[in-house]
Amino acid sequence: MIGVFRKIWEFAGGMRNEIRKSVILGFFNAVFSALMLAALFVILSALTAGSSGTGTAWAALGLMLASILGKIITHYFSQLQQTKAGYFMVAEKRIAVGDKLKIIPMGYFNQNSLGNITAMATTILGDVEMQAPMVLVLTLGGFITTVVFALAILLFDWRIGLLIFAGILVFLWATSLQERRSRSDSPKRQAAQEGLVEAVLETVQGMGVVKAFSLDEEQDKKVDRAIEESCRKNTALTKAITPYAALQQLVLRLFSVLIILASVLFYLGGSMTLVNCLMMLIASFVVFEQLESAGHGAALLRLTEASIDRANEIDKVPVMDEGGKTAPESFDIEFESVGFSYEKRSVLEDVSFRVPERTTTAIVGPSGGGKTTVCNLIARFWDADSGSVRIGGVDVREYTLDSLLSCISMVFQNVYLFNDTIENNIKFGAPAATREQVEEAAKKACCHEFISNLPQGYDTVLGEGGATVSGGERQRISIARALLKDAPIVLLDEATANVDPENEDQLQRAIESLTREKTIVMIAHRLKTVRNADQILVIDGGRIVQRGTHEELLGQTGVYADFVGARKQAIGWKLKAEKAG
Repeated sequence: MIGVFRKIWEFAGGMRNEIRKSVILGFFNAVFSALMLAALFVILSALTAGSSGTGTAWAALGLMLASILGKIITHYFSQLQQTKAGYFMVAEKRIAVGDKLKIIPMGYFNQNSLGNITAMATTILGDVEMQAPMVLVLTLGGFITTVVFALAILLFDWRIGLLIFAGILVFLWATSLQERRSRSDSPKRQAAQEGLVEAVLETVQGMGVVKAFSLDEEQDKKVDRAIEESCRKNTALTKAITPYAALQQLVLRLFSVLIILASVLFYLGGSMTLVNCLMMLIASFVVFEQLESAGHGAALLRLTEASIDRANEIDKVPVMDEGGKTAPESFDIEFESVGFSYEKRSVLEDVSFRVPERTTTAIVGPSGGGKTTVCNLIARFWDADSGSVRIGGVDVREYTLDSLLSCISMVFQNVYLFNDTIENNIKFGAPAATREQVEEAAKKACCHEFISNLPQGYDTVLGEGGATVSGGERQRISIARALLKDAPIVLLDEATANVDPENEDQLQRAIESLTREKTIVMIAHRLKTVRNADQILVIDGGRIVQRGTHEELLGQTGVYADFVGARKQAIGWKLKAEKAG
């Protein structure tokens, strides 16, 4: 139990003071509750002594009012501090997780599904937010308050005080049994929660595929299984701890009865006054009240610990940005004997090439050959397994990640736009840009016209992932975003793949004019995109099998000549098909 308290305390970080205040206020709340006993003691003392009067009534009334007001005020501020601590300590963790996700290897996202990451940032941290401060305040505060009450009663009658301490010790024994039993079930419950979030997210994100292939029933079964599994694990955890919760209640009730019996026997034996006997009888009903609340909190200790452990797992993931140099002084790119594997699957083997500053290098080759991986290694989404990737003559691992990425603009084949306005999406790489600069970039990316025709224009809020615009429109917005950033290195991964044919020529000219003085690495399959490159790299099976200019490679037999022939044949087929139509 102490170990869990320590974990919660460490997790609380800057909110420890609020938790401390909540515990202290909880103690004073119990003290004000005890004033009701003091009021009863005044009344009983007067009655047993045969005295009466307004003084006794006013004293009892004053104590009762102080008790009521004190309990209201202390409970209000205790809950306020507890809620504040829960919210802000989890908010700090969520921000820390967000910052960490930006500097960890991309392999983490492959090994941990979107559902797991989402569950960790939402439901699991939500459990910590709701439970951690409450568990700490209820459990720790409950034990402290009960011990103080026991010490106070010890002054009245040491025998009853010792009996209460005995009850506390037996209760702790029952609580330790409960903790041991829930230790194995709590992580299973958390895993089931993650599985449920993952199943729901997968279904929602893949709804188009589900409907297109009539898999509604099959996918529903997957979600149903995840719901049932979550239900089973939650039920199993409840069943596991319920008998021990009943044992806790039994212990408290048994010792309350023992206090009553002992008090009556002591009174009948003449070793306890009537007033003290009556007070002990009343105290037997309330002395364990805070300890009972502590028991409710203790039942959630292991669940809270499992949630904190899961949230802290990301702290163990090695980061890619552990200090380094600032921005490069020059922007030539060089690969030297680079090898890379996705887990056990080799993708690149002994790849070496150089992209001189302010030149264009096109990468072509069969699908799965490693083209996109080259761009990912330049941007340090991954680190090479062997060899080195250098920019400006310095290994990319020696730069800080922020300074490296500030020098690179990327346009991906699969575009992701954020659930924000179009203007903010374009400004993503240049937050200080003006509306005029945004519109200028949009014009050059051939998307100003369709944006202007939208009801709110540049203030139109896009759906998550840019779902409210077409694929070609998304790609043009992403190109505008890259153009506005105006970084010295530009990585284009099929930048014009989804652009409408009528806009392709304009867009190609815009990209060429705005990237003329930059270092460009482009992945492309269109002849008009690659033929003007300063050098072309042909990657097949993770190796560079050909390199040279368009004219040089055409004179060689190999992958590139086959690629060009296949493209010309495809274009010819399209033209004939259009004429036949």
